[in-house]
Amino acid sequence: MKRIANSLIFILYSLTSIACTNLIVGKAASTDGSVICTYNCDGYGFAGSLTLIPAADHAKGERQAIRDWMSGEVQGYVEQPSHTYQVIGHINEKQVCIVETTFDGRLELVNPEGLLDYDTMIKLGLQRASTAREAIRVMTDLVAEYGYNSSGETITICDKNEAWIMEIIGKGPGVKGAVWVAMRVPDDCICAHANLSRIRQFPLKDKDNCLYSKDVISFARERGYFTGKDADFSFRDAYCPIDFENVRYADARVWSFFRHHYDKAEMDKYLPYINGEFDKCDHLPLFIRPDKPVSVRDIQADMRDHFEGTPLDMTADMSAGPWQMPIRPMPMTYTTTDGRHYFVERPIATQQSASTLVARCSRRRYALQPRRCSHGGIRACLLLHEQSAGSLPTRTQQHT
Repeated sequence: MKRIANSLIFILYSLTSIACTNLIVGKAASTDGSVICTYNCDGYGFAGSLTLIPAADHAKGERQAIRDWMSGEVQGYVEQPSHTYQVIGHINEKQVCIVETTFDGRLELVNPEGLLDYDTMIKLGLQRASTAREAIRVMTDLVAEYGYNSSGETITICDKNEAWIMEIIGKGPGVKGAVWVAMRVPDDCICAHANLSRIRQFPLKDKDNCLYSKDVISFARERGYFTGKDADFSFRDAYCPIDFENVRYADARVWSFFRHHYDKAEMDKYLPYINGEFDKCDHLPLFIRPDKPVSVRDIQADMRDHFEGTPLDMTADMSAGPWQMPIRPMPMTYTTTDGRHYFVERPIATQQSASTLVARCSRRRYALQPRRCSHGGIRACLLLHEQSAGSLPTRTQQHT
């Protein structure tokens, strides 16, 4: 019975986590030199929340309980480091931000016996890492030690200097650890992922810009997922084979985002891929260099996208009605009474979003300063005051 319950929980967890979008902007591609990333958590019927985890010092041997995300029951423990950072939502006090989208991939590689699901792994990474690169090491070390029980994930890891995209998937029932690869987003580029593996071939001898598990290729060989030369290995093709459904559902969102910031005629050359004509084109670029610097406001607008101005425009088809409504209050796929199968486009902006964030990780300094509100009922407001690097306030002011 417990095994059945765990399986049901996994299915429900997948349903609430599989519908997400991340957009990423390198520091030299942004208007103000900051690293920007976004996150839509679009699980249907899923309520978003903003959690605060205070910073803390820990005694040697102290352990942290790992709880089931639904029942709250303790599943096991991980050893605490000497200090953990404060975390609010998906960003910590060091401006490390970690968000994700689920691609599932080969479900036979899920390990129900692993202790850490992807959400717990991310929270532990935020508590323990002061840079994006350190967060990759922390999360993959924890997974190797305690096991990973989620399906395939693409994870955005940003700090004020770098942005990374990491893909990770388990090794199957009863096997600890995971196979993974992480690539640094070039500073002058933008990137995105949306529920489909994005990393194909990657450099094997560039530790500054690419990190990966030592068995990411050999494990694929053992499982029969790959038989070619190491240099030709594609993480996506081995661990998340594509089909029309997952490309149209997922990578169409990436294509539309890129189209906002690059020559539209050039991006439209990838339409055969979006339409499932893989003999003509079988991938999108992982990164592109935008036509002009991207601002936070630009990214906010990108998060409202419904494929406007493209052949997939949700305001222009028959189901938009007389008011050109982009919202579709219906399932993604459905069958008519005469047996015909249809699907609804899946845009970045969708009515079932539980939460959305736009994170700006900046080398500029910000300090919380108390100010008295002009309206009644609240004694003081906390306002952000920008400080130049190295000029933080000399004295700490308490909020009262």
